Amino acid sequence: MALTREHAREVLATYIRAWETQDAELITTIFTPEATYHERVMGEPIPNREAIRRYWVEKVVRAQRNISCQLRSLYVDGDTAIAEWEAEFDDLDQGVRKRMKEIAVLEFDGPRIRSLREYWASQSLGALEGR
Repeated sequence: MALTREHAREVLATYIRAWETQDAELITTIFTPEATYHERVMGEPIPNREAIRRYWVEKVVRAQRNISCQLRSLYVDGDTAIAEWEAEFDDLDQGVRKRMKEIAVLEFDGPRIRSLREYWASQSLGALEGR
């Protein structure tokens, strides 16, 4: 199955929905069982779908709230998609509202992601109320 722009957009819509709804089960549906996820590309990758789910529970479900995300651009070449998005969320660990801009490189194996590498920067928008 050749990767199409439409399919990549559908997978990214699922990614964004899983993030905004903090759904650790939904996020696993878009990755192959042996997928890797580089949250920090210079570090070790998260090694498989189950580890990605555990990361999602720790990083997204436990430590973020009030998440909104918009896909800004999408490029597809062969089995690779490059997406740019912007998000805002409450970072509960740091007690601040954040804005994040990211570019992600997603390599697909058929309909699912086999590798995701994130390149991002974030900024604080201010302290959370009640902190």
